[in-house]
Amino acid sequence: MFKRCLLTLMLSGALVVAAAPGFSQDNSASGQQAAPQGEPGHQHARFDPAKRTEMLTKQLNLTSDQQTKVQDILKSEQSQMESLRSDTSLSQEDRRSKMMDLHKTSSDQIRGLLDATQQKKWDEMQSKHEHWQGHQPSDSSKPN
Repeated sequence: MFKRCLLTLMLSGALVVAAAPGFSQDNSASGQQAAPQGEPGHQHARFDPAKRTEMLTKQLNLTSDQQTKVQDILKSEQSQMESLRSDTSLSQEDRRSKMMDLHKTSSDQIRGLLDATQQKKWDEMQSKHEHWQGHQPSDSSKPN
């Protein structure tokens, strides 16, 4: 059970964490190089929508219909995140803000697909992730 919760926390925050390598490319003086540009998405392979859907299926007991819809949401989110990462017209702060908004929208869409029992588990997963990341929940309507 603990391993599942830990895995959930890690994968739930994947998008926030995954955004960091995109930002580090703007800071060439950091001393670390990002993956070669010839390998798009290579850095983010562990955040594959299919793998995330599989993980959520196990944790939330998703139906096959829910799995399809969740995977579509995650694919769309991944595509939009990649577009944001490559958008050099945005400042790092604006890009991060848009990524966080996109992640929240996707999270809300996934939550909307769930039944009451699954929503409760989802909310617990999100709450633990926010606590683990050191963030306060922005939505006071979520249960603690």
